[in-house]
Amino acid sequence: MIINLTRNTKLAAMYKIAQDPWARMKGLLGTEALPTGSALVITHCNSIHMFFMKYSIDVIFCDKANKVVGLCQEIKPYNLSPIFFQATYAIELPAGTILSTNTQLGDQIQL
Repeated sequence: MIINLTRNTKLAAMYKIAQDPWARMKGLLGTEALPTGSALVITHCNSIHMFFMKYSIDVIFCDKANKVVGLCQEIKPYNLSPIFFQATYAIELPAGTILSTNTQLGDQIQL
């Protein structure tokens, strides 16, 4: 489970971790949707691309202390996120999750 401790909200009930180079590069490519309540955590990640994606997602970027250092709401296919130099991992979530959980910069996340 992934929880926003600052807001006391659940970001995802279940998640997968992409930590080897191939899994990190592939991410959600080839999927039709990211089910509500699920997430993909990409390690060693401070930006993402949406090339060849079929749907929009929300992305939360966190530093090594699990603090939110970047937010991308409803990033659309074929776009790039900004680079968040302090980020050490990214959490990819269904579009609308950031808004519905009121996640903000500086929030503390628990995996």
